[in-house]
Formats: sequence, C-alpha cells, structure tokens
Amino acid sequence: MCTGRAAGITAGSALRPAPGGEAVVIERRSADGRRRLPGPARVSAAVRRSREALGQLLAPRDRLSWLNEASTRIGTTLDLERTSQELADFCVPDLADAAAVDLLDCILRGEDAPCWRKGELPVTRAIAVSEMPGLNLEPDPVGDLSFHRSASLPSRCLIERKPVLVTRIGAREHDVIAPTRNGADAMRRAGVHSYMAVPLIARGVLLGIADFIRVGGRPGFNRTDVALAVELASKAAVYVDNARLYGRERQAVVSLQRSLLPRGTPTTPGLAVDTCYAPAADPGGVGGDWFDVVGLPGGRTALVVGDVMSHGLAAAATMGRLRAVARTLMALDIAPERVLARMDLAARDLEEDQVATCLVAVHDPMHGSYTLAAAGQPPPLVVDAAGQARYVELPVGAPLGSGVIPYDAVEVKAAEGDRLVLYTDGLMKSRSGDVDTALARLRTAAAGLDGTGLDGAGLNADALVDAVSAGGQRFDEAVAIVSAAHPGAGDVLLEQWGLPSDGSAAARARRLVREQLARWGLEELSETTELVVSELVGNALRYGGGPGTLRMLRHGRLVVEVSDTGPDLPQIQHVSLSDEGGRGLQLVNLLCRRWGSCRTPTGKIVWAEQDIAGLVGAAHPADPALPHGAG
Repeated sequence: MCTGRAAGITAGSALRPAPGGEAVVIERRSADGRRRLPGPARVSAAVRRSREALGQLLAPRDRLSWLNEASTRIGTTLDLERTSQELADFCVPDLADAAAVDLLDCILRGEDAPCWRKGELPVTRAIAVSEMPGLNLEPDPVGDLSFHRSASLPSRCLIERKPVLVTRIGAREHDVIAPTRNGADAMRRAGVHSYMAVPLIARGVLLGIADFIRVGGRPGFNRTDVALAVELASKAAVYVDNARLYGRERQAVVSLQRSLLPRGTPTTPGLAVDTCYAPAADPGGVGGDWFDVVGLPGGRTALVVGDVMSHGLAAAATMGRLRAVARTLMALDIAPERVLARMDLAARDLEEDQVATCLVAVHDPMHGSYTLAAAGQPPPLVVDAAGQARYVELPVGAPLGSGVIPYDAVEVKAAEGDRLVLYTDGLMKSRSGDVDTALARLRTAAAGLDGTGLDGAGLNADALVDAVSAGGQRFDEAVAIVSAAHPGAGDVLLEQWGLPSDGSAAARARRLVREQLARWGLEELSETTELVVSELVGNALRYGGGPGTLRMLRHGRLVVEVSDTGPDLPQIQHVSLSDEGGRGLQLVNLLCRRWGSCRTPTGKIVWAEQDIAGLVGAAHPADPALPHGAG
C-alpha cells in the first residue's frame, strides 16, 4: 500500500523541511512556483475547517491515554509479524484510515545493523497492513519485497530517517506514494488525500517504516499527528526490535538443535520407527530436547529421548554433548541402566552445571522385548493393536547430573502390533491443567493413532504432537514412536543355538552356519562365514571359558554372534612373523565389513557383520558405520 516508489514530485508542490528539521512537509505552490498566500476567504475557510477538525482529533489528554494504551496492545508476543500487525491495527482508525509496516529486508535476513548503508537504495518487505473496510487500496501483499527509488517518499523517509508529511495530496502526487500505477489509481478512487510516514528506529538501528493515509472527509494529517506518530513509532520500534532479536536467537537455537539431532534413522530390524522434533513457539523455550536411534549388534536397536533442563544455546550445546556420550555408550552395547549411570557422571563434569532427563530403551527382536531405564523422564506409553493405551510402570531415577545413582531397568514384552511412544515432558506440559490431566490427554491422543503413518502402522509422530498441542501453547518436544514385529516377519530373519563348551563347539558352529545359510539362499557366504565363526568360537574356548550361544541375523546384512563368560574384550594384536597365533581377529577384520564386542551381565558377545551380495547399499543410508574393532 504505502511502500511507494515514484519518479519525482509534481510541479505543483515542493518539499521543504519543517522547522527544527522535524519532518519533510509537502506544501502547495502556485503554477509559477510562488508560495500561495491565503486570502481572507481562504483564512476563514481554513479556520472553519480547523474548528471542524478539532472535534475529530484526539485531545492532548486523549492522545496521552492513547499512547499509554499502545504499551498494552502492541508487543504482546515476541513474534515479529504479529507485533507489526498489532502496530498497524492499533493506528486504524484512531490515527489513520489505513496503515502499513515495512521492514528492511537486510534486517529480516538477520544481518547485523547497520545492514543498509548510505548510497544504497532501500529494499523493504511488507510485514503488516491494516485498513478500514471497503477501501480496497490494493496494498503490497504481505511478504513481498519493495525496491524503493530515490525520489519516492518512503525512500526519502528511510534515507533521511525523518518523518514525511503530505498534508494534502495533489491530483498527480499519488504516484509518488503508491508502489504501482494501479495502486495510485486505487488511491485516487478511494479519495486518499493525506499521507504520513515515520521511520522505525530502535536503539539507533533503522528497522523500517510505518506509513499512514487518510481518505474522504477526514481532515488531513498535520504536525500534531506527525508528533503523535513519531512518539508511537519510538515505542513500537522497541517491541519490533525485541521480536526481531528473539526471532533471530530462536532461529539460531533451532538451527543448532536440528543440526545436533540425527538426520536419518539407521536400519532397525523388526522395528518401524518414526521421530519428530517440534521447537517451542516461545524463543526462550527452545533448546535441550533430543531423540536418537542407534543400531546395535545382533539386530537390536537402542532408542533414546532426553531433555536438558534449560533453554537457549547453552541447552542445545549441552544436549549435543550428552547425545554424543549416549551414542558412544550405546555403540559399546552397554546396558541401559549403565548408560544412564555413566551419563550422570558426564553431566556432572559439564561446566554449565546443568541437569537433564533421559530414557533409554533397547529392543531385542529375538526376545520380542524392550529393556527400559529412565532418569527423571516421564513414563513411556504402550498402545496395543486394539488401540488401548497404557503407561509403562517404570522406576524413575534422578535426573542426570544430580549424582543420585544407580538406575534400574525393566523388561517390557513387545507384542506384534504394539506401539511404544517415547517423548519428552514438553508433550504433556500445560499452563492451565495439572499433570494428571496432561497425561490423560496424551494417552487419549496416542490411542487415537489411526494407522495412517509410517508403513500404515499408526506411526505418525507429527500427528501426535499436533493433536496434543492443539489449542494450547507449544513447548519444546521430541517424540519417537516405534512398532515391533516378530522375528521372521518381513525381511528380518534370526536364529539362535546353544554351543557345547568343549572342542566340538567349532565343528558344530560351522555346520549350523552352513545349514542355515543354505536355507536362506546365501551359500556363497558359507566359506567366509564358517571361517569367521571358527575364529570367534576358538577365541571363546581359549579366553572366554567356552562359548555360550551362536546367533545369526539376516536383515540388510548378515551378522553372526558368539557369547561367552570371559570378562576381557578381544583386541587385535601386533604379531611378528615368528608368532604362531594372534592373527585370528586380523583375519576377521579383513573378511568382514565390521566387527566388535560388548559386555553382558554374564560375560561378553563378539560379533561380525558381512555385506550380502545384491543387498549392498539397500540398508538405510543413515545406517551407522562403526569402526572395525568397535568396543
């Protein structure tokens, strides 16, 4: 509307600075360029119009009350668009018949002030427009850019950082104000006869411009109106600048937060996973919530959700550090309760002296179960195939960093079709209700998952967040929804056998491997896999007190595991040419894609993974690639 561009001022008018340099004022002049001197009739008419206008203008006391009211109606939130719209709406109709707020595009892009230098033409973006019903002035669409020319009045207002006042617009002067020829014609049809623009300056930073028009029989703007608009703009500019700064900080925190969260989900055999992170609407509430999905040996999957109990950049940075610690510990395949205990030690070492909540769940497709442990985290939800939702009874330990350990774990069976919902407390927060009401609302929303999500399994984390947050304020939220299938369903195949603890264990393991690969149609892997399993069983006999179980898993890759009761984790040794042993793990390292070991309550597991011809690259691109010898 008022973010105008024009070639110049018409011959029938002239620009001159107001006394004291307060505003640029357009006066009417005669055709020969002389200033028009009012005659007695004109003086009488001017006095009559002024007296009529006095009844329509705000009295001094009313103006003060009006300005005070602006403090309560403008800047009610830290949203930049809403704050600008509140400014425009507040001025209509008390001050003007239409108003617009345009901000410098460089300011909106987050550039440091001053982002617009002398000699450059200003580029603004329409942020808010308000007008009386029925005007139809064809204003600039909100969000559009305006490239100002040096002769336009809005450009003059921005360049000189002074208000512009046109007490009475001439017949051809709408082109100086309106952004387009069509806009100028619309202003003429609407009877726009007076224009005023004031710069928005806060803390010495030029933010943009607010401009106003009057139409019809309403008196034109005068210097009192300019002073009133300047006072209002000085107040509103601070609210606009606060919203801009908070918005920029929020964007920085959200960008950091999202960059620290996983960008993809690894291969999760027997498990469908859908995740969601929704930042808080309040810039001060962003930062600290996270989720993670970690692939473990044996086809198991670790799921983690957590929340740092603070906000802002410091919370996001702490979240990244704790997530890195959790991923490292989970890659070592440490039990969930031990992961939390070690994370508690790591949290206490952080300089920020912050605490966090966390929940770790490990899914085992062989046993069809989850092992869960929590540190100050709300209980997860289980939604069965019939749509019934219940909370898991889980012992909740103290938050990480508080120094109160140990933590306890529980095992929960995962029936086919069950969905496990892990979430941070932002999903159940409420300013008006209590915790029990919030938990009931979350349970109802989770039970309403209709199977339209991931793979039709009712996995739609975004829909759950939207359902719970509908009609209320959104907080920082991280959600992970998982659905398990029994071994053998889909592309997941898993078998497990017990091995004798004597010298016949290696022969039995080779035979089992050969027969199972034949049933799976992977005979081409038999020679390599028999050699690998022989080495793993041999190490278990020599250093682990004898092998326990042999497990084979086929999903995107082929994995073999051998367990034993030995406490020491195997490592590749440096051997000389004369050494008779020590080359077994080197051979495994060369033949397999990756291998590793992890401790268990009764000993350890050593595993090795191979690619399957024709399925290489078929796994999810985010499938973690652990280094050889991880663990």
